[in-house]
Amino acid sequence: MKYIFVAGAPGSKWSSVVKNIYHSASIDRSDYSDARTYYHDASGKMELMHLGAYFDPGMEFGDFFDNLDQYTKEQCETEFDRPFSGSDIRIIKSHVFAHHLEFIKRTWPDCAIVLVHRSSDSCLGWWVKCGHFDITYPDYSKYYENLRQMSRIISAQNQAIESGMNQWTGHDVYSNLELAQVLALDPPLDQYAQNYAQADIKVKII
Repeated sequence: MKYIFVAGAPGSKWSSVVKNIYHSASIDRSDYSDARTYYHDASGKMELMHLGAYFDPGMEFGDFFDNLDQYTKEQCETEFDRPFSGSDIRIIKSHVFAHHLEFIKRTWPDCAIVLVHRSSDSCLGWWVKCGHFDITYPDYSKYYENLRQMSRIISAQNQAIESGMNQWTGHDVYSNLELAQVLALDPPLDQYAQNYAQADIKVKII
């Protein structure tokens, strides 16, 4: 497995799901740089929550991903690989993957897709609490534009993710340790333990 694809709407807490497996020894972390980080205190204390490359229209990578299925496997992989220089499993995370689940499953059948879901109201409220358009990485301003547009896109992405969860068999997982086990990753460090029910998120691997 070369890639792990992750899809979740803004505010779904998908970044915490990624963060809490990112430090597994199985993961290629060469996409990390200080410029690709963002700290926020939405949980009550200042924490590093965004790290590594994000792929989405208007962001540093993945500008064409809203039309992902119109590109070849080779073109997509060239973009996936741009921020990386290592050789381990690469986490590729994009909100708009929600609308391309069938294409991803067909094109990379040996790679897992991790779906993260919360209610749309919870997503929008959390995203605003985390900094909304003042988030410094990634940049939401170009594609998501304003709160009305953000709300519309979150709802559409959540609908697509929920549909994917219902359409495909897979593994519902309830912690980052279980997620790592199903993905056959080395277990993350204890300090990154995450219980998904306590975090108010639903996670499924398809």
